[in-house]
Amino acid sequence: MDINNKKILLVGGCGFIGHNLALFLKEKKGIPYILDSLSINNLHALNNEEVKNKELYTSILNNRIKLLKGKKIELIIEDARNYEKVLKIYDKINPDIIIHLAAVSHANKSNKDPHTTFDNSLRTLENTLDYARKGKKHVIYLSSSMVYGNFDGKDVDEEMKCNPIGVYGTLKLSGENIVKTYSQVFDLPYTIIRPSALYGERCVSRRVGQIFIENAIQNLDIDINGSGEEKLDFTYIEDLIQGIYKACINVKSINQTFNITYGNSRKLSELANLVKKEFPQIKINYVGRDKFMPERGTLNINKAKELIDYKPQFNLDLGYIKYIKWYKDFWNDFKNE
Repeated sequence: MDINNKKILLVGGCGFIGHNLALFLKEKKGIPYILDSLSINNLHALNNEEVKNKELYTSILNNRIKLLKGKKIELIIEDARNYEKVLKIYDKINPDIIIHLAAVSHANKSNKDPHTTFDNSLRTLENTLDYARKGKKHVIYLSSSMVYGNFDGKDVDEEMKCNPIGVYGTLKLSGENIVKTYSQVFDLPYTIIRPSALYGERCVSRRVGQIFIENAIQNLDIDINGSGEEKLDFTYIEDLIQGIYKACINVKSINQTFNITYGNSRKLSELANLVKKEFPQIKINYVGRDKFMPERGTLNINKAKELIDYKPQFNLDLGYIKYIKWYKDFWNDFKNE
């Protein structure tokens, strides 16, 4: 398959993953459209909630929109839960591929507010699938490594039995099952993507990699949950984007589930040490571990390598330093505004 002049609808596409993906698809001569309410972990939410680093995040989010406008990527501001409105929009666009990203993208927030998580994760997905089934559109669903729960063994592949802990992972797995059911009943082509421990430019989701840099750049302590020995399969945003793109262009991705990560877990203490090299004055504290956070590790990515030629390029030492450099530059510009 070729992405050239293909219309790709990104539902919830103005988030961390979505806006980076849209910029990449445009570069590859695709025609991305973004539908987003900007109300979940985005500009409208910042106006209505008490959020740490609100001014910084506002600047980052405005930068996302500026980049999208600069590439003439259409951003449609609409609530993906609104069945009647979004179906008219989807009909008008008539996309070749739909990438479903709409979700509350944080485990802690999901556990604190399960209603909002369900509403924005599954209700939006239902609307996507109900539209897609009529024209048998290829739906790519962004799930999470959190569906596995505690990792059983050295690494986990896509055949491992899923046993999620907490609201976030459980709803992601529910989404996967709903997607597969639509495929069974309506012959809907799908691909499920499971990322892990993402980090990269213009993230405001307060993932661990982002929080470490933000604290360091503001001369605040870094708190590590647990002993620092826990491992995560840290994945740079550009590698994930490459994997999603490969799923768009390769027919072997149809009706498959893929781990799209770097494929080599690293300790949280190693992540903190990379920050400390760039910010030697920073203090690192070890605090209590969140009981709803599963014990994770490496995800096996052989399936994605073999079927869709996925080739991650950024190990933690390369990708995270690149991210720190971007953050330093952005922070300096932000402080000088």
